[in-house]
Amino acid sequence: MQSWREAPPTWTVLALSTAIAGVLGGGIGGAISHGNDGGDSSPHTVTIGAPATKPVSSSGATIGSVADVAAKILPSVVSIEVRTDQGGDTGSGIVISKSGYILTNNHVVQPATTGGKLSVVFPDKKSVSAEIIGRDKVSDLAVIRVHGVRGLQAAQLGSSGSLAVGDQVVAVGSPLGLAGTVTSGIVSALDRPVEAGDLAGNTDDIIDAIQTDAAINPGNSGGPLVDSAGRVIGINSAIATLSGGQVFDSGQGGSIGLGFAIPIDQAKRIASQLIEQGYSTHAIIGVTLQARFTGNGARIGNPRGGAAVQPGGPADHAGLEDGDVIVEVDGQRVTTADELIVAIRKRVPGARLTIVYVRDGARHTTVVTLGSARSD
Repeated sequence: MQSWREAPPTWTVLALSTAIAGVLGGGIGGAISHGNDGGDSSPHTVTIGAPATKPVSSSGATIGSVADVAAKILPSVVSIEVRTDQGGDTGSGIVISKSGYILTNNHVVQPATTGGKLSVVFPDKKSVSAEIIGRDKVSDLAVIRVHGVRGLQAAQLGSSGSLAVGDQVVAVGSPLGLAGTVTSGIVSALDRPVEAGDLAGNTDDIIDAIQTDAAINPGNSGGPLVDSAGRVIGINSAIATLSGGQVFDSGQGGSIGLGFAIPIDQAKRIASQLIEQGYSTHAIIGVTLQARFTGNGARIGNPRGGAAVQPGGPADHAGLEDGDVIVEVDGQRVTTADELIVAIRKRVPGARLTIVYVRDGARHTTVVTLGSARSD
């Protein structure tokens, strides 16, 4: 979010015009002028091969280019403004339904829950008031809705499950209030545990993030991260900064090439629940973890002295106890508490996980059926 309180390689084309170049090039288009057998000195043209062309989209841009992606997604990206007695903030959002539903971050709309005025500004500069349909603090997602707006173009939602490090991506939003800003980059990492925060750097929980080097700045929050086909694969939510002692936040630092987005597979499920029932659910294991454990793994333990394993909860039923150190989930190594949280967040309530844990120096294996908790 941006606070109002503070205010491609160039390809060199070589023209090959000799006969031998045309033959060796095969697909290179060339023109050769020569006399004909009848002695007529007037030249004629023989075309060798087909002219090199690139497929273009309806917008005239090369298919898969940043310009093509921008043309597809920009009509579905909005700016979100919240005005309070103390000032105003702006973020971004994605139209996900022609009936007016818009997906964004919870921290973008949170100020509107305490008396702020919430509005949406469309690409044509039209501003419309909006209502909050539902919020999920755990995943930092929210759905809002506008009414009486015709011609809304819903974004195409893709899948984050098939993403690979190095995939090309495009980020769109309103950084520093500059609506419709497009930046490009790649997927830098996957399954990155990141604290989701608000303008003050307050953290609500940990998100299982897509890391990207596409420039993301304050105000991009809630906007889309898009693949080369123009499909939304993530919701931009946080950036890394070098100021204020806060490593991961959505504060006022600028882009240093470390941006983070909520995977769309998770966001789709949460958004559907918020629209259908006003709240969302999350998978839980039913334990308290020691955040400052310095060993490898996630140690079950309550620093406040209470029960670390929820009685009758998923972990309890699976035989886990206070002091156990979880080191593997479904074959994936776990080295920190955050990594365990991310591994669980990727699943849905009712999913079964094979967990390896260490107790008294010995490794054990158990199966946990994840429970469910409401976002509110």
